[in-house]
Amino acid sequence: MEGKIRAHLTIEGRVQGVCFRAFVRDIARRSDVRGWVKNLYNGDVEAVLEGDKKDVSIVIANCYKGPPGSLVTNISIKWEDYTGSAAPFSITY
Repeated sequence: MEGKIRAHLTIEGRVQGVCFRAFVRDIARRSDVRGWVKNLYNGDVEAVLEGDKKDVSIVIANCYKGPPGSLVTNISIKWEDYTGSAAPFSITY
């Protein structure tokens, strides 16, 4: 399990109504990262990413950019213990 990490993100800014969740899902799947992404009632987006450190880092870097029309103002990252139990990446409602 060396090199495997788990990151819990809260993404702030103009991140709803701009296909942000689908953007994260597509990059996570291409990067072989497992977990989920969902909208929060306060307008933020929350995500859990599990996988190889380099792959999770790629997804996080792309979250800072976001899809066209988005404007990310802050990302809070909480590093958690890797569990290996995350399902294939999906959008959660």
